[in-house]
Amino acid sequence: MKNQPSKITLAWFACLSMLGFLATDMYLPAFATIQEEFGTTQSLIGISLSIFLLGMALGQLIYGPLSDRIGRIKVLIAGMTLFSVASVLCAFAPNVEMFLVARFAQALGACSATVIWQAVVVDRYEGKVSERVFATIMPLVALSPALAPLAGAMLEGQFGWRSIFVSLVGFGAVLAIMSLKETESAPTAKNHEKVFVQLKKDYKQILSSKKFIGNMLIFAACSAAFFAYLTGSPFIMGAMGYSGADIGLSYAPQTVGFIIGGYGCRTLLAKYESKKILPWLLTLFVTTVVMMFFISLSTSPTSIWPILLPFCFLAVANGAIYPIVVSQALSEFRNCSATAAGLLNFMQTMVCVAASALVSAFTANGLITVTTAMFVTGFIALIGFSLVVQARREIPQDAQTA
Repeated sequence: MKNQPSKITLAWFACLSMLGFLATDMYLPAFATIQEEFGTTQSLIGISLSIFLLGMALGQLIYGPLSDRIGRIKVLIAGMTLFSVASVLCAFAPNVEMFLVARFAQALGACSATVIWQAVVVDRYEGKVSERVFATIMPLVALSPALAPLAGAMLEGQFGWRSIFVSLVGFGAVLAIMSLKETESAPTAKNHEKVFVQLKKDYKQILSSKKFIGNMLIFAACSAAFFAYLTGSPFIMGAMGYSGADIGLSYAPQTVGFIIGGYGCRTLLAKYESKKILPWLLTLFVTTVVMMFFISLSTSPTSIWPILLPFCFLAVANGAIYPIVVSQALSEFRNCSATAAGLLNFMQTMVCVAASALVSAFTANGLITVTTAMFVTGFIALIGFSLVVQARREIPQDAQTA
C-alpha cells in the first residue's frame, strides 16, 4: 500500500474520472441542433443520453472482473481504443440510428475508465487515505458539468456539433498514453482460478454485504437525482427561451456547489469520522429534492433560478456524499476491488438510466417530471442509509461470534 499518490497519478485519476462525464455533458447544448439535422424527435435525442448511461452500466460488469484477472492497464488501453473509435463514429454518423449505436459503443469504452480508477485507488490506498483521494478527485469531476457544456457550445458555434466528438477522440488518446506510464496494481492471486467460479464467489461476497448495498443505494439515489435534472434541463430551459450558451452557463453554479461539497468533505474527514458526517449530508440532499418537487408542484416558473438555486445545494450534498459512500462501499473488497467497483457503478448507473429514461419519455410534461423523479430518489437514499446503519450495528455482533 502506498501512503499518498503523486501529482501525476492524481491527474491521471482525475482525467479518467472525468471521461464519462465529458462524453455525457459536452453535447448537451447541441441537443436542438442534432435533433434538427437528423430530423428526429426530442425523445430520441434524450434517449441518446439514456443509452449512453446503459452502456456505461453494462460495460462495468465486464471490465471489473476482466481487470481483476488480466490487469488494470491492459483493459484500460482496450477501453480507450474503443472509446476513440466510437467517438469517430459519433462524429460522422449519417442518421440518428447510427448515432445511437455509436453512443452505446462510446459508453462501453468510457466505462473502463470509471471502474478502473476506483479499483486502483482501493488497490493502492486504504482507510482515510482512500477517502481523501476520492474526496480530492471527485470534486474535480464536477468541473465537467460546467466546462464541458461551455466547451461543447463553443465547438458547436465555431465548427458544428460533430467537432464535439472529434475532440473526445483526442482526449481518449491522451488517456491511453497516460495509462501506459502507470504501474499495474491488480492482485494476481486469482489468475489460475476458473473465471465463473471466482465470479460466483466474488459476487456472493459483495451482494451479501449490507454495507455495500446501503452505500450503493445512497450513491445511486444522489446520482439519479442529478441525471434526472441533466436530462430534462436542456428542454425545460429551451422552452423558457434560453439559448444553448445559456444552458451551458447554467451548469456553472452547480459545479461550484459540487466542488465546495467535495473539498468541504475532504476538510471534515481530517477532523471527523465519515459516519458522523453522512447523516447531515443526506438531510441536505433530501431537503433539496423535496423543496424542488413542491416548487414545481405549486408554481409555474418562467425562469430556471427557482429550481437552480436549490439544485446547487443538492450539488453541495452530492459532492460531499460521493467520496464517503464510494470508499465505504469498496473498502471490504480489496481481493476483488475492480469487480466490486464495476458492480457498484453498474447498479448506480442503472438507477440513473431509469431516472433519465423516465424524464426522456415524459419531457412533454416539463419540470414536474424532472422533480418527481428527483423526489423519489430521496426515499431511495433513506433506504440505503438504513442499511448502512444496520451494517454498523452488526459489526460488534460479528466480532463477538468470530
